[in-house]
Amino acid sequence: MNKLSELEAILFVVGDEGIPLEELSYLLEMTPARVYPLIQELNQSYTADETRGLQILEVGNQFILTTKKEFAPLLQRYAQSPMSNRLSKAAVETLAIIAYKQPITRIEVESIRGVKSSGSIQRLTALQLIKEQGRVDGPGRAILYGTTDYFMDYFGLKSMDDLPDIKQMEDELSDEMPKDLFFDRFKDEVMHSNNEGDE
Repeated sequence: MNKLSELEAILFVVGDEGIPLEELSYLLEMTPARVYPLIQELNQSYTADETRGLQILEVGNQFILTTKKEFAPLLQRYAQSPMSNRLSKAAVETLAIIAYKQPITRIEVESIRGVKSSGSIQRLTALQLIKEQGRVDGPGRAILYGTTDYFMDYFGLKSMDDLPDIKQMEDELSDEMPKDLFFDRFKDEVMHSNNEGDE
């Protein structure tokens, strides 16, 4: 491994949240003054090579690995393709968490699911089921996600109050199938959040 490949791997894993220079410096065990030229070198390799579809954007203090803008029409066709409209279990879980706990960051989604969710979030964003609803105040300025009007239309909801009740779903499912660990954890998070709101 070299530092360029390590940098690329980190940028890929963090997804559209991006990562600040200071954190990259810590992870790569290099000073910020040495990491920044590495970022420029990697980005230059993307720019100079027409066979590459990626680029690195600097947004505020965050560095984000993203697709080049000329591929937007292709990616839009992908998002609208009938063959790509089916949501995976991971995407459905991610969407459910965002719907019930919005606005919510990717890190908070991952803490509930117990696995990385950047891919699912990117997919749901491409399908226009979720969107950015601001950023968290504080270090990193993490993106807050929420559902869209298209989400409401897609699932035939007039308001968020039309979402199924978590406790009711648990009662119905408990009689039909074994307990699902994700569902239990998700239900606990939602119930805890609701209790905090009542205080």
